[in-house]
Amino acid sequence: MKSSRKDASRKESTVGNNGGRKQTYYGQELLQGLRRFLPKRGLPLCVPGNHKICWTPRLIVICAILMVWSGAQTLKDRFADARLATIAMYSSRRRPGKTAEGFIAILCKHSAALLKLVCQALRQAVQEIAGPYWTLEGWLVFAADGTRVECPMTRANEKAFGCAGKGKTTPQQFLTVLLHLGTGLPWGWIRGHSRSSERRHLARMVKLLPPKSMLVADAGFTGYELLRSVMAAGAQFLIRVGSNVRLLKKLGYKVREYDGIVYLWPEKKRNQPPLMLRLIVLHDGKKPVHLLTSVLKESKLSDRSAGVIYRRRWGIELYYRTLKQTLGKTKLLSDSPRQARVELNWSVVALWILGLMTVSRLIASGRDPAGCSPGHALRVVREAMRNIRRRCRRGILAVRLRQAVRDSYRRTSGKKARNWPHKKTQAPPGIPKSRMANREERAAAQAFQPLQAAA
Repeated sequence: MKSSRKDASRKESTVGNNGGRKQTYYGQELLQGLRRFLPKRGLPLCVPGNHKICWTPRLIVICAILMVWSGAQTLKDRFADARLATIAMYSSRRRPGKTAEGFIAILCKHSAALLKLVCQALRQAVQEIAGPYWTLEGWLVFAADGTRVECPMTRANEKAFGCAGKGKTTPQQFLTVLLHLGTGLPWGWIRGHSRSSERRHLARMVKLLPPKSMLVADAGFTGYELLRSVMAAGAQFLIRVGSNVRLLKKLGYKVREYDGIVYLWPEKKRNQPPLMLRLIVLHDGKKPVHLLTSVLKESKLSDRSAGVIYRRRWGIELYYRTLKQTLGKTKLLSDSPRQARVELNWSVVALWILGLMTVSRLIASGRDPAGCSPGHALRVVREAMRNIRRRCRRGILAVRLRQAVRDSYRRTSGKKARNWPHKKTQAPPGIPKSRMANREERAAAQAFQPLQAAA
């Protein structure tokens, strides 16, 4: 009789008001979502031989991510939220340190090693969850672009990062991101001072491109050396070009030249072979768009496919809007350069994992990841952090992240912006300048033919 009563009481405690479904805690749901994409090895929860260490590698990474997700206004409050959530996730562990200063110091000390380990796991996770969205129009497509992120106006930040752009600007870091367009998730990034070159950043990230991938970028990435390094890495590119680019026609570098074949061969690079490329001219309804690609045959990359791929480049602009507006990183909170670098790096990681948690659920349910709503997903994880010790239905976090999609309403009015006083009005790229190659240039190009044949 007693055993039957015990069984009945246990059954009642698991049933509750959820119609017989098993229950868990929001903390365990959130931990399960994080654990899915963090490295299985290299982030120990316990340090062998030293059990007195409270901030172990796994706890450091999880707390750093939760700090970014927190909606608090100061670093101390964000740390307090993240620490309470971390304790609830690992209730049997020894309580970690209580001060934000101590945690940030530990994070800065181990950040580089932890980032390297975590990013490798996240890139692998993108490939695993992408499914049919791993490729776009038959190509493995990545977009690149750069932006500036403001930092607090301190002397140390001004000295370390500098102030670029218009007058009365704060210290800024320059961030260049490589984005996988099929899923809309990051693939890599580099940050630097305010006057860093996004071309140089991208040149350093070319090694991250998988074989036979395609790089898509705007008109700021048309340098000869950069494009040559992309081709040397076994990748292709689709770049918008403007009036600052000089192209040659009928250079005779190849025996057969297809329609639209042009050459990029600056005068300062005449000691190196010319780049044989293809010029594609599209129209966006208002003006012509000139694209330069290393894919010479239209049978491999049609004009229609090039247009589809280039229009998806807008995904990286949406990514930056999410980072700055949705995640609240228009201006960082760290007063020192070292902490500001770490804050920006882990902001990218936290947004990356949030995207993985959401996009994986959308793809599994048969939805296009392009319809993902990061704002909705952020509200879901923040609610889980606020109710970290409360009971919930098992799997509720996955269900709510699966519903994190943009509204499907149709706009009935114009979207023309008001004439804001500080609105940027950048002129679109012009028409690239092209001309027929002269006799001297054709003769100079012939000198590279034996090298090309040997290659």
